[in-house]
Amino acid sequence: MIQLDEITFRRRDGAGYRNVLDGLSWSVSGAEQVALTGDSGSGKTTLLNILAGLLSPDSGTVRINEQAIHTYNAKQLALYRRTIGMIFQHYQLLSPLNVADNMAFQARLNGRTVSHKEITIMAERLGLGDKLDVYPAQLSGGEQQRVGIARALLNRPSVLLADEPTGNLDSMRSQEVLELLMTLCQEQRVNLIMVTHSRALAAQLPRQVALRDGRLHE
Repeated sequence: MIQLDEITFRRRDGAGYRNVLDGLSWSVSGAEQVALTGDSGSGKTTLLNILAGLLSPDSGTVRINEQAIHTYNAKQLALYRRTIGMIFQHYQLLSPLNVADNMAFQARLNGRTVSHKEITIMAERLGLGDKLDVYPAQLSGGEQQRVGIARALLNRPSVLLADEPTGNLDSMRSQEVLELLMTLCQEQRVNLIMVTHSRALAAQLPRQVALRDGRLHE
């Protein structure tokens, strides 16, 4: 469950400030899958980073699964981020670790055992079955992105925040990854909030919202 109330976030604009998010209120019920769209610079990634606890709003309240994360200190936010899944535009893989260990990293950081079978099944579903022993530098951008997707999903999060998760994939692979994301989130009853510029992909999610003028529009 996600609940935002009267969220404002400002950025410096010349001599003054502008409201990127302007009194934004929004709720997402458990296990909903939502596409978040909007023009470049509209604040989509800013909103995702607030949900992830990477940015703090200037005002308003943020509750994720009844946790008032807008009140958290740095240590509490770090612990909170371990419980959610994040798929970034820039993959943030660990170069000293091979693909299998990168996939399992976040779950193991949280003390959860991830079997080789789980890793192998996830890798095969993402077209990475023959890449488990290689390192990030040996992968294409699209392959690195799919490793990031696997890492987030193997953590079994309650909320999955995805910032253009198919941005570096071709159209066929994008469709496959979207279908996999939706299927796994449905199976695990995970909230999926996906930022995308693709209207075709957004239309496949059960709910679509557009960010315009600092507010969300259904």
